[in-house]
Amino acid sequence: MVQSVFGVWDYVIMGATMVASIVIGVYFRFSGGKQKTNEEYLLADRNMAVFPVAVSLMASFMSAITLLGVSAENYYYGMQFMAINISYGIATPIASRLYLPVFFGLQKTSTYEYLELRFGPNLRMLASLTYTLQMILYNGIVLYAPAIVLEAVTGLDRLISILVVGLACTFYSSLGGMKAVLFTDLLQSFLMFGAVFSVVVFASVQLGGFDKIFMYAKEGGRLDFSNFSFDLTERNTWWSLNIGGLITYLSLYAVNHTQVQRLMTVSTLERSQACLWWSWPVLSVLSVCTCISGLSIFAVYRDCDPLASHAIAASDQLMPYYVVEAMGRVPGLAGLFVAGIFSASLSTISASCNALAAVTLSDYVGRWCKVNDSYIPWLTKLAACGYGLLFLALAFLAEHMGGVLQAAMTIFGAVGGPMFAVFTLGMFTTFANERGTSLALISGMAFTLWMNFGGPRPPPVRLPVSVDGCASNLTLPVADAYNPSDYFYLYRISYLWTSPIGFLWVLLVGSVVSLVWRQQQPWEKAGRQDPDPALFTPPLANRLRCRAEHKTAAQMDTRILH
Repeated sequence: MVQSVFGVWDYVIMGATMVASIVIGVYFRFSGGKQKTNEEYLLADRNMAVFPVAVSLMASFMSAITLLGVSAENYYYGMQFMAINISYGIATPIASRLYLPVFFGLQKTSTYEYLELRFGPNLRMLASLTYTLQMILYNGIVLYAPAIVLEAVTGLDRLISILVVGLACTFYSSLGGMKAVLFTDLLQSFLMFGAVFSVVVFASVQLGGFDKIFMYAKEGGRLDFSNFSFDLTERNTWWSLNIGGLITYLSLYAVNHTQVQRLMTVSTLERSQACLWWSWPVLSVLSVCTCISGLSIFAVYRDCDPLASHAIAASDQLMPYYVVEAMGRVPGLAGLFVAGIFSASLSTISASCNALAAVTLSDYVGRWCKVNDSYIPWLTKLAACGYGLLFLALAFLAEHMGGVLQAAMTIFGAVGGPMFAVFTLGMFTTFANERGTSLALISGMAFTLWMNFGGPRPPPVRLPVSVDGCASNLTLPVADAYNPSDYFYLYRISYLWTSPIGFLWVLLVGSVVSLVWRQQQPWEKAGRQDPDPALFTPPLANRLRCRAEHKTAAQMDTRILH
């Protein structure tokens, strides 16, 4: 792979990014309440403005994985992936109207406190541990992604890259708390957009016009949006992208603690819902631009594919290769791009350090130990720092998980879908119990993890590429012919279906087991006949309140008659 040494302006931009992030962390450590309470450290005193929270919601998950993975996805599999943005628009009102009001009404530090109120302590612990594992694995990948870029652009060893990103992020997020995380996310999001826009603009100039990107992409078969197949084994179809995207989005933005914690940092439910609504266009604009960046790189390399010509070793290196090979001659552009990738990962990891610290103190330490209140803020900071260091250790495992995008979607699909179903059972039914839902969650995750990590798996079928324009005489390797029936069916299913399958599994198994294997609900154990409406989604909560009012009115009428 082509490697270059940063120029002065590249180092200036990179250095300014790191310094600015650290300064924000230090500023919030010594300003305001100086992070002396967990209310400020974890929830920013619940007085944040809408815009920084909305941007942070996007930055927390759509990070370097978006910038590297989605561009390569569009290059090798076509622009149909962009249809996933439709599902985000459908999911936003579902999350803001049906799920968010429950969490905001309860005002709990940990999302999983809801599960104890609705089901019981065992399911809360199971879900909390699952979330912790999910986030640790995910952030290992997120930390690995910029290491690829730095290695490609500067020749810097991955070990050093991972250490620089991880240690800097751990420092400012541990020091400045939620306010530092939100405001660094805002800064880093601008750099993410700058990185993607720079690729699209430079490619447009290189090709002689923005329209040339789509002309060459169409010639290369990258603009085919006609795949409406119901075949679950096809990688990207309208159904897999929209159904899979919908469940994945809801598992993140409706019930994932990292996002819910951000939505708790504003003062009212209406402002919290506004954060979700404003996050959607920010997310979609970045997603669409990243899709176009993949097409623009294809248009440039339409006659000499970097992967087929062995200029790069993996598809995830495609965008950084273009930055080095084409944009590196312009002072500062390579630095801007790497700062954007750097920032994308910093925002995600800092969010996770803070969120996991909240879960640790609320679900584990507060449950098992009696701690003096004056020690809790310090323990929270230590937990945030500890998770940052743990992400460092696990980042080195990410390279063994295949493509960056698919690895991230695999983790969130395998764990996110079943977890989303648990909260859905809790909020949308009164019959689901702890025993049935716990069995469903364990079996559902076992099934989806088996689906995703079992093997052998067939190689992915990419769209055709060319090496006819390469300087040296190259021929495309002949792909080995294989019969799909030689592979177990579950191992052939597209990774996008993992989340919906896990969701449906937990819904069905949880419902059936709960109805067959009855168990006292928490409100029944407390001596109440009716559940607390605050634990249910607004439409069901309204029905429960009406039923309670009718029951009370009937009892009063009976007393009057007697």
